[in-house]
Amino acid sequence: MGDGGQRGPAAPDFPARTAPAVRSVAELDAAVTTCRACPRLVAWREEVGRLRRRAFRDWEYWARPVPGFGPVDAPLALVGLAPAAHGGNRTGRVFTGDPSGDALYAALYDLGLASQPTATHRGDGLRLHGVRIMVPVHCAPPENRPTTEERARCGPWLARELALLRPGPRAVVALGGFAWRVLLPLLADAGWRLPRPRPVFGHGVEVTLADAAGAGRLHLVGGYHPSQRNMSTRTLTPAGLRAVLHRGARLAGLDTVAPPGEAG
Repeated sequence: MGDGGQRGPAAPDFPARTAPAVRSVAELDAAVTTCRACPRLVAWREEVGRLRRRAFRDWEYWARPVPGFGPVDAPLALVGLAPAAHGGNRTGRVFTGDPSGDALYAALYDLGLASQPTATHRGDGLRLHGVRIMVPVHCAPPENRPTTEERARCGPWLARELALLRPGPRAVVALGGFAWRVLLPLLADAGWRLPRPRPVFGHGVEVTLADAAGAGRLHLVGGYHPSQRNMSTRTLTPAGLRAVLHRGARLAGLDTVAPPGEAG
């Protein structure tokens, strides 16, 4: 399918029209990488890929939408924000090749949820155990700030990704207030009953949601995003990150997860 015409990947309704029709996570990931529905984000991600940062001048940047990462039967989902301009937008994998990813994957490794503590490129051998990482916005946005319209346009991808996980996540950790605000309406639309008033984001905040029949349970956990700023200012410490990930893993039923360890 080409970019031209009103029905191609550059059409504003491409995510809303395409996401509900895919039947597997692999198919969804492939469709995501073709999307050109947000002109500002397309222009930015491709410009970054052309100009490159001096430290990465020998890289061939991915410069496309970045799909989720991790097993499709994961009982724990982590939801972030968007790919970093010189991280996921360069490497083609979420939280890979940037300081946020350095912090996140080190914490997942410490808990036994990742096969190695570092993530440098798509072929580095990294595997996740029982965890899938997702983003509400699949293209790197200028200044890490997608617009409300861009967030809404990209939302159908995340909604469908959550729906396609089998048998479905038992816990979701929202890494940052942006992810929390995106998730609440998506979960409500998927049939999960939200408490009133709607819960407010905070690090360590937990909410248990029931489905419409009252039989299923989904645990939503809030955690600060492991951004370079949050980590450098100690708003979030390595110990604090491990603790919230450990809590999400236990709520998801990953009983073999390692303890979060001492403060760091």
